Amino acid sequence: MSGMKLLTVVLVVAAAAASVVDAGAEKLPAGVLSLERIFPVNGKVELEELRARDKARHARMLQSFGGGIVDFPVVGSSDPYLVGLYFTKVRLGTPPKEYNVQIDTGSDILWVTCSSCDDCPRTSGLGVELNFYDATVSSTASPISCADQVCASIVQTTSAECSTETNQCGYTFQYGDGSGTTGHYVADLLYFDTVLGTSLIANSSAPIVFGCSTSQSGDLTKTDRAIDGIFGFGQQGLSVISQLSSRGITPKVFSHCLKGEGNGGGILVLGEILDPRIVYSPLVPSQAHYNVYLQSIAVNGQLVPVDPSVFATSGNRGTIVDSGTTLSYIAAEAYDPFVSAIAAAVSQSTRPIISRTKPCFLVSSSIAEIFPPVSLNFDGGASMALRPADYLVHMGFVEGAAMWCIGFEKQDQGVTILGDLVLKDKIIVYDLARQRIGWTDYDCSSSVNVSITSGKGEFINAGQLSVNGASGCAMFSLQHTRTSALLLLVVLMIGSSFLT
Repeated sequence: MSGMKLLTVVLVVAAAAASVVDAGAEKLPAGVLSLERIFPVNGKVELEELRARDKARHARMLQSFGGGIVDFPVVGSSDPYLVGLYFTKVRLGTPPKEYNVQIDTGSDILWVTCSSCDDCPRTSGLGVELNFYDATVSSTASPISCADQVCASIVQTTSAECSTETNQCGYTFQYGDGSGTTGHYVADLLYFDTVLGTSLIANSSAPIVFGCSTSQSGDLTKTDRAIDGIFGFGQQGLSVISQLSSRGITPKVFSHCLKGEGNGGGILVLGEILDPRIVYSPLVPSQAHYNVYLQSIAVNGQLVPVDPSVFATSGNRGTIVDSGTTLSYIAAEAYDPFVSAIAAAVSQSTRPIISRTKPCFLVSSSIAEIFPPVSLNFDGGASMALRPADYLVHMGFVEGAAMWCIGFEKQDQGVTILGDLVLKDKIIVYDLARQRIGWTDYDCSSSVNVSITSGKGEFINAGQLSVNGASGCAMFSLQHTRTSALLLLVVLMIGSSFLT
């Protein structure tokens, strides 16, 4: 019956738009259309044939839609003795091939290992199969030459170099842990699922520029945590979020919720996760990383005696949010006062011990009952509450007691880095359009509300995105539609709903 109602609506609309239609040799009255059936009245039509036709029709409709929410599955853990990193999967090339890449908000470029890399790991202790990108087997791949306009812009903004021998636009990256990678840029298709409306998921693709690594050094060469590459989520023009948002494919905001308990996992979405408890703090402008204005640290409600200038952004100082860092790092001037405040708060209920130069505590009961809450206070009145599990790391047992050590490392270079130890079990929103970062405590195994905004800042939709356990397998159930574009998609979908 719903199919007949849709047919009636279509006929009325079509009739209103028509004037005179040529029907064979005779002219029909204005407003009357001559229709022919695609499928015969009495003929038998297989259900799969109907579904295939509807699927093709919907695909044509989706091609004209301007953008939506893009999700990526999340695997991994913040526990340095389990995985020590979070990674996701991307599909590149034609036919698409899947690659496991670390989620890193501290760098800009997406890169994967090239098939021509000789010194790159071939196996991984993480239990994942390593794949190697080969541009020669992708029908949509195109190298970025030195004369390419993209290469000229790269040279001006990031580490890039051109080889006169190969005419390839190359790069060299060095990361904070001393590891590095060298390679060249290539353009190819990135495949992803775009959520457009109520339970409506489109298989989408877009050409992007990314790196093909031909050489790696440092920890990147180790097999225990080897993966296929790094997914940079920085603000610069070549990050995937910048490339996609500049073309209106995704909003200029992304969010993650990294699960800390159990086997980890979580949610990563190109879109804005909504929660009424989220507080925001502005980003420091004109910085290469996600620098924020950390103003003070409080332990058990008492401010730690540290000069606020220790956390200020100037020269090589500042406070950075970085999902690619496993632990967290605090400027040397603040480290000792912070540790002393923690030790004083638990002096009656723990036994202090030094393990491998790290301050630790032997604990006979739950750390949540013994250790004090910590608050990181930022500009704009936003505070990030840290549980004991957000600043302590379990290092085993001594004489039958659990040994918990301070998870913050002393940073002699003056930079404070908030890594996964702090970021886990929280919604973190990177709002590039409004130049701010937001957060709130959250159970990252639960569903989240997600919205996207168009290039004009209009509200498009809100719904739910949930992750299935620790596997990071994303499931969508978008429930509220508010624009004519999405309403049109929903109306068009009604015609085939009676077939399912």
